[in-house]
Amino acid sequence: MKKPSLQLLLRLVFVMALCLILNPVQAEKTNKSLHIVTTVPPITNIVENIGGSLIKVTGIVPNGMDSHTFEPVPSDAKTLANADIIIVNGLNLEVPTIKLAEKVKKTDTPIVHLANETLPEEEWQYDFSFPKEQGNPNPHLWPNIALTIRYAALIRDRLSEYDPRHADLYAANASTYITKLTRLDQAIFACVDTIPESNRKLVTYHDSFAYFAPRYGMAVIAAIQPASFTEPGPRDIVHIIEQIKREQILAIFGSEVFPSKIMEQIARESGAVFVDELSDDELPEKPNHSFIGMMVNNIKIITGALGGNPSCADHIDTSNLID
Repeated sequence: MKKPSLQLLLRLVFVMALCLILNPVQAEKTNKSLHIVTTVPPITNIVENIGGSLIKVTGIVPNGMDSHTFEPVPSDAKTLANADIIIVNGLNLEVPTIKLAEKVKKTDTPIVHLANETLPEEEWQYDFSFPKEQGNPNPHLWPNIALTIRYAALIRDRLSEYDPRHADLYAANASTYITKLTRLDQAIFACVDTIPESNRKLVTYHDSFAYFAPRYGMAVIAAIQPASFTEPGPRDIVHIIEQIKREQILAIFGSEVFPSKIMEQIARESGAVFVDELSDDELPEKPNHSFIGMMVNNIKIITGALGGNPSCADHIDTSNLID
């Protein structure tokens, strides 16, 4: 076989260099991982699982931080400015962060609002902590695993649109991850089935389970925290205590992210057990440091406290695709 001449090799090098000069953005994308900036830890973790080693993910909201009251710090502006894609929950959950992102991001950097793209407006939930008259719908879609699966598909599609060369890898990761989510979804149904029907009632501090409850055959009876994110007043407390007694609620659920002495008082005066271990967006410590691990913990806590069998989700794999 005839070897290529030196002149031909020089021409090829020249053409490749010219391509890099004319299309530096594409060249840069080819040589570095995508930088994805996210907000709350569940979304950060879902993005990490689907992007795998092809992306670098920076979550703006620290684990264990109240996402509703979170305000970005100056260093977050630089992080957002360097992002290739910004992925948020939406439904008015991260307003200060989104406003900052819109000011500092690169012109061609998209902001993906997962919840807004997942649910049409007529399916938005308004409730105790999120009354309709204030205009902010309940943004906590991810405890409903069917909606989380839609999040995963949207993330796959957005990564593939921006980085089509690796679309097959994003699709493969998403397929594996959605299979894990489907098993989790089935386990939650199985767990709720072990709870006596009369006990399938939730009273929480913050109303994070508005989309969870109707999917899995439960009812949210009350949420303690008002829409102002303050503590409830004396009349509200009396009303909630009376309702818990009337509905014969076995347990009420709080969270370390929302510490509240009021919950202890309500439990004491109503006769319900107070369980302060639920999480709507704080991922647990290793080895279960994942969104799936968080939801397995939640359903086992709920099931056990309401008279069901908490071993119902012991078989669920809580590991990430890439640790």
